[in-house]
Amino acid sequence: MRAARTRTTAAVLLAASLVLAGCGAGATDTASDGKGMAAEPADAGAGGAADRSAAASGAGAAGKPASKPPAGQHVIRTASLSVEVKDAAKALGTARRVATDAGGHVENESTERVDDAYLTSQIVLRVPQERYDSVLTELAGTGKLLDRKADAKDVTDQVVDAESRIATQRASVARVRALMDRAEKLSDVVTLEGELSRRQADLEALLAQQASLKDRTTMATITLRLSEKEKPPAEEREEGRPGFGDALSGGWNALVGAAAWIGIVLTALAPWLAVALVVFVLWRRLVRPRLAARPRPTPPAPALPDAPRNAAGAPTGPEAPKAPQPREAPEK
Repeated sequence: MRAARTRTTAAVLLAASLVLAGCGAGATDTASDGKGMAAEPADAGAGGAADRSAAASGAGAAGKPASKPPAGQHVIRTASLSVEVKDAAKALGTARRVATDAGGHVENESTERVDDAYLTSQIVLRVPQERYDSVLTELAGTGKLLDRKADAKDVTDQVVDAESRIATQRASVARVRALMDRAEKLSDVVTLEGELSRRQADLEALLAQQASLKDRTTMATITLRLSEKEKPPAEEREEGRPGFGDALSGGWNALVGAAAWIGIVLTALAPWLAVALVVFVLWRRLVRPRLAARPRPTPPAPALPDAPRNAAGAPTGPEAPKAPQPREAPEK
């Protein structure tokens, strides 16, 4: 009997909590609707405030400091500058130093060399809202200001709405946890755990939104683009008679070029020359001695032409060999 009463009491408490949660959500929606109905003049005022903030930022561009937002107002400030400088690397270092001295930091940066002629850099800085105007003034003074754009967005309504939703969601999570502590039935515990997980996820999403708004309203974002002045192309030299130095330089360059080409050709022919040298050595040491040792055939004697012969068979005629004549005896 007592267990039945306990289960009945738990069921009643669970139903009451769900009803209260629905009523709280309805009250929040009603309050939001009422805020929306009364927001038209407030929005007009907020729009006017944003316009005034933007105008103040424009006035800051002319050298006048922008007015600070009143207490309780939350504004997101962003600005972009384009500055032409003599040395982009040096100006980039100055921008980093200015941001660090103001209590801010560098969010990201990039540098690019264009046509090997000049540098362009882009750096994104995050600085506190109270140093926003002074940092802008210092950055604009690093060179020739080409372009400047400043924006101020009032997000006070979003901040207040996020705070209200977070308070309501925390109370809802606390109620579900209290019911879980008193629940005795397993099915009730499982149901309450699912509801608690969902409400905690919603609470974490609201907290992340609040943190993002706080970061953007306390730290201003400044995008600085730095570019060096493009160097004019070098003037072409007038055509005319070359001087002695030009002739000497041209001759030396031609000599160096010819020597380089000769070296390239010899390098390309080196494998062929090495093979030819090996073949020559083999022929000189092996083939040539063998060719010299071979016996040479004796050539046949040349045949004499047929000559007329006499009855004795001796050749006659002018080509016939003459008979030896006897020597004359010396006179006594």
